[in-house]
Amino acid sequence: MEPDGLVVQSAAAGGHRGTFDQRRTPDATALPDLVRAVVTATGLPVVGAGGLATADQVAAALRAGAEAVQVGTALLLADEAATKPTHRRSLTAPGATTTTMRAYTGRVARGIRTGFSDRYDDAAPPAYPAVHHLTAPLRRRAAAHDDADHLHLWAGTGHRSAKPGPVAELLAALVPRAAR
Repeated sequence: MEPDGLVVQSAAAGGHRGTFDQRRTPDATALPDLVRAVVTATGLPVVGAGGLATADQVAAALRAGAEAVQVGTALLLADEAATKPTHRRSLTAPGATTTTMRAYTGRVARGIRTGFSDRYDDAAPPAYPAVHHLTAPLRRRAAAHDDADHLHLWAGTGHRSAKPGPVAELLAALVPRAAR
């Protein structure tokens, strides 16, 4: 059975990666280039995902051949989002940067750098779900005690563009100017 379409995720995406080989960090191909390559190779409709935080980024993915886009990090500060206060503060912290890590779960993911990820990421085996279960008590305690340094704070590279407000307004702001 042939798929009706494909979701193409760039390395700029937050959270866990859609990858089959957990021993390998996904390459850093920009989303428009990735979309273009997949559309050319397959001819299937593509939904572009990963690193979409501005209308210009959405426009670039659509120009590259995406039929639609999917956003995540751009909505983490939305009024309707269930993002915990510790995570919200971390997204807007002046020194916050994202990194690719597997320290919290054993799967390749992107999130805000923490002391825990800096200390343990290089040693973390690609062993999901074992690492996930091993760190679960640490993450629960960190969440209960507002401890951002030991909490997995998933976020894509566009976390600086995330804004608070109603999700309808946030999504409307992502529509490329030519389509408004």
